[in-house]
Amino acid sequence: MTLRVLCVFLLSGWLSIYAAALPIPENGPALRIQGSNTIGADLGPALVEGLLQEQGLLKIHRETPDTANEQRIVGQTAQGQRVIIEVAAHGSSTGFAALKNASADLAASSREIKDSELLALQTLGDLKSPAAEQVIAIDGLAIILNPANPLEQLNTEQLARIFAGEVKTWEELGGRGGAIHLYARDDQSGTYDTFKELVLSRRGKSLSSAAKRFESSEQLSDAVSNDPQGIGFIGLPYVRQAKAVAIADGASQAMLPLNSLIATEDYPLSRRLFFYLPPDIQNPWAQALATFAQSPQGQAIVATSGFVSQTVQAMSVAPNALMPEGYQSLSRHAQRLTVNFRFAEGSASLDNKARQDLARVLDYIKRNGKTERAVTLVGFGDLKDDPARADLLSKLRAMAVRRELVKNGVVMREVRGFGALMPVATNSADEGRIKNRRVEVWVY
Repeated sequence: MTLRVLCVFLLSGWLSIYAAALPIPENGPALRIQGSNTIGADLGPALVEGLLQEQGLLKIHRETPDTANEQRIVGQTAQGQRVIIEVAAHGSSTGFAALKNASADLAASSREIKDSELLALQTLGDLKSPAAEQVIAIDGLAIILNPANPLEQLNTEQLARIFAGEVKTWEELGGRGGAIHLYARDDQSGTYDTFKELVLSRRGKSLSSAAKRFESSEQLSDAVSNDPQGIGFIGLPYVRQAKAVAIADGASQAMLPLNSLIATEDYPLSRRLFFYLPPDIQNPWAQALATFAQSPQGQAIVATSGFVSQTVQAMSVAPNALMPEGYQSLSRHAQRLTVNFRFAEGSASLDNKARQDLARVLDYIKRNGKTERAVTLVGFGDLKDDPARADLLSKLRAMAVRRELVKNGVVMREVRGFGALMPVATNSADEGRIKNRRVEVWVY
């Protein structure tokens, strides 16, 4: 499916598989979901309930079997037939393992699929194709402390040393409280995988064996809330009674895990939440659930579940002295949309989320009458030896987005490139450089 066809498909009222009646199996569950605890604890079941309501099912409810972190979402047809969807939430890696042994139809993951998993599952089709890899929500890993802890911000280098056990007391960070107590998710967790990738592995460090490990996000958060010396990392909806601190990465400003900064993925510890659907073994319920999750109704459920939806909105940005003058001028006269376009690794091609976001941005532009010279694209890149090359590449990325918008009838106001200015992540690691290569959308 070409990008333009995809946009037409999505914009035409989010044409939906789920609108048609889905087949109901005579025996066993209609759909089996395995994977991320972050998704499976509530968001996944809530999306399933929304789909069952769209299907016109009655008496929708959740059943909890004896196994921890597993649920059944059950509905009933008008004829009294039960429809069962099973959700097992034991960590992202378990979802991919379940696809391999055919015990799941859909994997829920709070991290991108690993190359080793992609290789192991290649007989099921290309799980990196746009139809297979579906970003359903954005989440931010919050670094949480006990509410009484006076510390307000940390950087990712400090975090790595803290969780590796090298920084042992709060006094070493300018705080107070004595020994630091570490709390972390278990090895099966996508939350742990994301923290390991974004913080620990990037600096060649491993999690301290002294850390207390949890399968449950809620239990971890409550443990930190009750420990004056505690620190942990958690998905955004699970901050609960704990205190979140601002995080800086490299030369970026320290940022709190605010919805607007997570939606644009500027916040250093933001992450994507995924559904993975094997292309060669298609379950119509899995296809319908993924489509529903992308729809406005599905994204509304994402927001009410405590995550950050991908619904495009305009936000005001206050100018400050750290911004280039041209960017300050833009922020005084225009509003920024809550989306950044990013690119496939090592490529000038839009990544899978950007393909989905293009349809959403086009929908916003057309609904709000912004098709005639009301849109400015701003490109950024990672640090280069030659600043002129960085400027050129940042503008070329913005031009790549411009081409797609122009194909769909948008007349641009301006395209600008700011090179390696205003990084949102460190340029000393591949992940940071990829994050800095971005295109913002501004509207007048």
